[in-house]
Amino acid sequence: MKYFGLQSQIWRNNTNSVLILVMFPIVFFVLAWLFFFFLSFNSEEHRTISQINQSFLFTAPFIIIGVVVWFTIAWFSHSAMINAATDSKPLSRNENKRVYNLVENLCIATGMTTPKINIIDDDSLNAFASGINPGTFSISLSKGIIEKLNDEELEAVIAHELTHIRNRDVRLLIISIIFVGIFAFISQAIFRSMQFGRIGRGKKGGGAAIVIALLLAFVGYLISTLFRFALSRKREYLADAGSAEITHRPLALVSALRKISVDPTIEAVKRKDIAQMFIENPQVKEGKSSFGINSLFATHPPIEKRIKLLEQF
Repeated sequence: MKYFGLQSQIWRNNTNSVLILVMFPIVFFVLAWLFFFFLSFNSEEHRTISQINQSFLFTAPFIIIGVVVWFTIAWFSHSAMINAATDSKPLSRNENKRVYNLVENLCIATGMTTPKINIIDDDSLNAFASGINPGTFSISLSKGIIEKLNDEELEAVIAHELTHIRNRDVRLLIISIIFVGIFAFISQAIFRSMQFGRIGRGKKGGGAAIVIALLLAFVGYLISTLFRFALSRKREYLADAGSAEITHRPLALVSALRKISVDPTIEAVKRKDIAQMFIENPQVKEGKSSFGINSLFATHPPIEKRIKLLEQF
């Protein structure tokens, strides 16, 4: 298995971050314009492209303000939101010197600033990295993974998570999660409003407008979700390779992945977007895999395939 190289991967992820920042608003605006376009066919008087553009331009500033406010809040509060969604709490040095020694030794070897270390009070085995800059970078380890892995295995898992930080995977993923969250919120808001009859009733063409809006929101959500999942699967392979490169013990990570696959479920994790941040999906039960069309929506590549690649080092 060939590792892409640190600087090359950082450059790719930085480029992808910029592309995501540009792509998602473009998709959002295109879908908003299409909403007015399709809505014109349902009106009593067919509207011209010029009139459609005028309606869109009138709405555009409100869309921009909404997206900017959402993104700003999520950007500055992402750490608290992720910790709350995973039940992660700070782990002090006095509580576990072993973990701190492993993390600090790896950071010294790689020239990294030591990230914050959190613990998840769950006996299952899992871990994830998060953050957008050195001040917010963190590694969260479950109680089970700390207790059930030996030093070499735990070191390999930590190196995997540090690679996510070094490669800037965590920042790229958080940016994509924020924008997917916008599409998800709009889709759910429209669906619930239509379901409970809060909008779309008593107005001619209102029902069609809601259906059109819901359909377009779903398309945007589907596109962005598929893109996010593709990023997630790719980054796991690269982080596995990074762990092997840092520790020079790929079989230690193989052993750790086998143990993790037995029980990766973290009970506190309910959100699918947060689940994809872990070394293995914490919502997948033992023995379940994704095949066929379901593999498009899989947040992680199969552990069996990851192990086979690691064994080629």
